[in-house]
Amino acid sequence: MAAKVAPTTTLPSRDEVDDIEVDAFIHAMSRRHGYDFSGYAPSSLKRRVLQLVQTLDVAHVGELTARVLRDDEMVPQVIAKLSVPVSEMFRNPAVFRKLRDEVFPVLASYPQINIWQAGCAHGQEVYSLAILLKEAGLYDRCQIYATDFSDEALAKAQEGIFPIRDARLYSENYLAAGGRHTLSDYYHARYDFMKLDARLRERVTFANHNLVCDGVFCEAQLILCRNVLIYFSDALQDRVLGLFRDSLSRGGFLCLGNRESIRFAPSARDFAPIDAELRLYRNAGGLL
Repeated sequence: MAAKVAPTTTLPSRDEVDDIEVDAFIHAMSRRHGYDFSGYAPSSLKRRVLQLVQTLDVAHVGELTARVLRDDEMVPQVIAKLSVPVSEMFRNPAVFRKLRDEVFPVLASYPQINIWQAGCAHGQEVYSLAILLKEAGLYDRCQIYATDFSDEALAKAQEGIFPIRDARLYSENYLAAGGRHTLSDYYHARYDFMKLDARLRERVTFANHNLVCDGVFCEAQLILCRNVLIYFSDALQDRVLGLFRDSLSRGGFLCLGNRESIRFAPSARDFAPIDAELRLYRNAGGLL
């Protein structure tokens, strides 16, 4: 009798195995700890998870999954590494100049101004906004809500301490954004760091908020969320835009990052462009 020949099977490639393991990691983080990354852009999330494996010196994503399932103390570190807290003060100065020249005069008509900085990372843009609001005479009427889903990033933001090596770039950005003094008026330099004036935090509330799964945070006249949506899938981007729409007051302003576009999102109809190139929009529902 002829021996049976086992059917040939094609083993998955290393890349396919990584995809399977990343999916299992996402499921574990959601089921075990309540952090849902399923709506993130797959290629970006996979890249960050693989970088996390190298950073934490584990053998593979499967081992990382096993550890986060059993070690609660490891989760904050994982969340901090998966977030992308990359920013600078007055990043894209033209955006801040536009806010100063065209948005602030409208905000000045409100007795109380609520501003939501979503995905605040290490706080550079929060402090940038606070400085310009002070120079416009609006800061004392403002409440700025600076949120992020990483407690580690929020802690750094609250410190307001940044490397002094970045001071020159920040100063150039500040002047290009229409700053009226010198940036050094707002910080104290010591050793290799610059510490921003504590008065810039007087009207700022730092809080944990996850755009993926949390609801409306506040009613705001201005929402800034710059270069966060680029890490989300199309469906999640649309959900977050709906969240921003529901959080904005009538005619409120939305400022996104220059790498983001709402052109093809179903929620785009809810926003009227003020300056599409600078990604500045207004709540269209409040303009009818």
